[in-house]
Amino acid sequence: MHEEWTQVTLTHDSTGAPIQASYPEPLWIQAVHLIRAQIDNGTLKPGMRLAPERELCQQLGISRVTLRKALGKLVEDGVLSASHGRGWYVSKGAKAAGKEWPNSLESFSETAHRMGLTPTSTLLRAEQVGASLDEAELLLIAPGTPLFHLERVRLLDDVPIALDATSILATQLGDIDGVDFTTASLYELLRDRGIEPVRADATIEAKSASAHEAELLLLEAGKPLLVMRQIAFDELERPLFTSTIRYVGDRYRLKTFFARSGSPARPADESRIIRPRG
Repeated sequence: MHEEWTQVTLTHDSTGAPIQASYPEPLWIQAVHLIRAQIDNGTLKPGMRLAPERELCQQLGISRVTLRKALGKLVEDGVLSASHGRGWYVSKGAKAAGKEWPNSLESFSETAHRMGLTPTSTLLRAEQVGASLDEAELLLIAPGTPLFHLERVRLLDDVPIALDATSILATQLGDIDGVDFTTASLYELLRDRGIEPVRADATIEAKSASAHEAELLLLEAGKPLLVMRQIAFDELERPLFTSTIRYVGDRYRLKTFFARSGSPARPADESRIIRPRG
């Protein structure tokens, strides 16, 4: 019986080179993302056998040691399975990675930990500045009130997912000397101070990535971003902070629902997931 197999031919860019040694990601992680992306787009289907290792190495431009590290990671994640002497197969239960952001209010770190992913950040800005007129209006404060501005590149398993710019009353945070915002969660800092965001108003729009945004997110300029602007409130309906988050358009999707007035609400425990794509 003939077994079906396919070739991994995804590329990072229009140059035709599938793996870029100049990229900040290790070669084996790039290989993981490329193979994972073929499962996401349906090219690789459950039960399908990958091309032989020699061909995969040629297609991806990497060594067999590097390839096997990538394949081993995919086996560990339950995406691939290995059959001794026969090759590598897409697991029967493998599905396209979900890219859905929950419509419950949770922090980036909480979402990542819930999905077994590692959240990290690259710090771009962390400073106290007086509130502008627009910020003062949004937060119901006087212009010039001290605000702490925090800007980060947010990553999941070392994959850039979003640019996050948050402005919060400096008095809400208190003493933050020594806080490492490459790993610290703003929500946890607030919780430690007895402050809990309970809801957020959000607007979402699509825009093209600028050259600067593209550089930070490892994209081509002009690629789509989903821009979410939020105002978070506490239980007394007081504004806590504003944030603008620019998500990579093809690395996540927002899942929501609509119901007619009087219709039963959807169960709150329905699963909603996010996964990185490179």
